[in-house]
This record gives sequence, C-alpha cells and structure tokens, in this order.
Amino acid sequence: MNIVILEDEQPAYKRFSKLVEETIPNANIVAHHESVQEAKTWFEENPSPDVVFMDIHLADGSAFDLMKMVKIDAPIIFTTAYDQYAIEAFKSASIDYLLKPVKKEDLAGAMQKLDDFRAMFKVSGEALIQNFTNTEYKKRFLIRFGEHIKTISVDELAYCYSENKATFARTFEGRTYPMDHNLDALEQMLDPRDFFRINRQYLINLTSIDEMKTYSKARVIVTLKPAVKEPPIVSSERSADFKLWLAGELPIK
Repeated sequence: MNIVILEDEQPAYKRFSKLVEETIPNANIVAHHESVQEAKTWFEENPSPDVVFMDIHLADGSAFDLMKMVKIDAPIIFTTAYDQYAIEAFKSASIDYLLKPVKKEDLAGAMQKLDDFRAMFKVSGEALIQNFTNTEYKKRFLIRFGEHIKTISVDELAYCYSENKATFARTFEGRTYPMDHNLDALEQMLDPRDFFRINRQYLINLTSIDEMKTYSKARVIVTLKPAVKEPPIVSSERSADFKLWLAGELPIK
C-alpha cells in the first residue's frame, strides 16, 4: 500500500511513520512533505497513492489550502491535534479524522474503515474518490413566489423545512422561499455529503449547524444558523445515521 504523509513536524513524522509501519503490514511510505507547495508539486507529478495521511497545519499553510490548489485522487485521513476542524475535514470526503497523538487502535480502525469502503464499492484509490464525487445532484432551484421567479443556488441553502403541509427553503442570508418539492424529493436531489434529513420536518446543510447538544439518550438537539424559534431534534431513528454523517461516513441511499 503506497502512502503519502503530510506532516510539518519532524518528531511527529518519525513517530507516526513508525506507527504506520507497525500497524499496516504492507505499508510503503512513498513521500513525506512538510509544506503545501511541496505536496502540491508532488501530487501534480506523481501517480495517486493508496491513501494520504494529512496534518491540517503545514509549514506554509493548511491542508485545506492544498486541496483548493490540486486535486487529490486518493482517500484522505486527517491527523491533527485540533478537533475544531472536524466538520470542514469531513466535508472534504475524508475517510477519518484522527487526533494526535494517534493511537495504534485508532489508526487500525481508520484502515478498517478504508477497507470497508473499498469492499462496499469494490474499488480502490482514485475510483473510491470518484464514487464519492461523481453522482450528479441538484445545483440550483427555480423558485416561484407570486408573480416573481428566482433561482437560488444549493450553496445558499441553510436548510429546508416543512410547515402546514408546505415546504420552504431558508438561505444563509435569512430569506425564506416556498419550494415546489417536498422534503422526500429534496432529500434525493441534494448531495448527502452536505445535506441530511434529521427528522420529518428538517433537511439541513452541514454548514448550517451552529451547535449540537445531547437531548436524551442517543438524540441530539441542533442549533441552526439562521436560528429557528425551536431548535430541531434529531429523531431517534435517524440519530445513528446522523452521527455517521457528521463523521463523514455517508449513509447509503
């Protein structure tokens, strides 16, 4: 298994590379880079590895900067000392998010997850990433209200909700529009990496989540932005998939 490691601290790289070799029997570390520019050049000039372990803070920028500059056709597992980047990391279709110091069992679990995805899709490497990204989902909606017609981009949608047997979309700017489709239809139209049906009333964008708190047992109460009068609660039957979605493990439709 060909592996690339992006890590700007030499002691951390030595520790982690040793852990990789101890945990992954067929590990072959083909490259180690400390900076965004080094990594960018390598990915542009070399075939895709089987997996990339990526620290978020690099010598000259962040891993997210790198991913805007070059297409990485390989599964990514983030390794970082910071937990505040988890949502942004999982939006990038990463396989896992490991907190430093990485433990052997956590690394083994991440590799098992990668194997499970490959078995599920019966693909590897670049093809695995394409399975995440190739499906065509809705990019914009035509909105009719009164005599007016407007288009809104999916990127503008914070969440969709049902009320009094009608369906509405709320944008990040705080505007509300009536929708021609119900939530069941919208759930199929929108990219499941970004949108999740948390209950019968709400279909939310990942970036609309402002805060989450335990409500009861496995249930979660979600504070959204723009705010709603009563923060919605993830239904008990959807709680398990909701947590998988937050962790970047796409529920299969």
